Amino acid sequence: MNHPNEDRLLLHGYGELPEPEGAAVDVHVTACSTCRARLERFERSRVALDLAARPARRHVVRWMATGVAAAAVIAAVLLTTSQPPPTSARGWQPASTWSATAGYVAGGRALVEIDAQLTRLEQERSYGLPD
Repeated sequence: MNHPNEDRLLLHGYGELPEPEGAAVDVHVTACSTCRARLERFERSRVALDLAARPARRHVVRWMATGVAAAAVIAAVLLTTSQPPPTSARGWQPASTWSATAGYVAGGRALVEIDAQLTRLEQERSYGLPD
């Protein structure tokens, strides 16, 4: 076999050569010291690149962890120092009120007033007559 070019050696180092060709390059590299030295140089370069790329990822993770921790501290401070709602100071307020005009329980003071207005409109003489 002829000496494999650098692309073939690099693909072999990453294990991406097809099986028959990868086996042939493997046999050649074990016998040829020149190709073995080139493959070792590629391997050292690949390891160096992998090591150089790792701190950048750790740096991002560290910043993300710091941001999440800061958000948790801010949320805890806001939750523990917030004032109680003003309705809790007056005591419990019922969510529904008896509507005397409608004759049933309505969902609060505003709905009682609306019911009263509708009842007055229904009692007018022109209610239900065509225009």
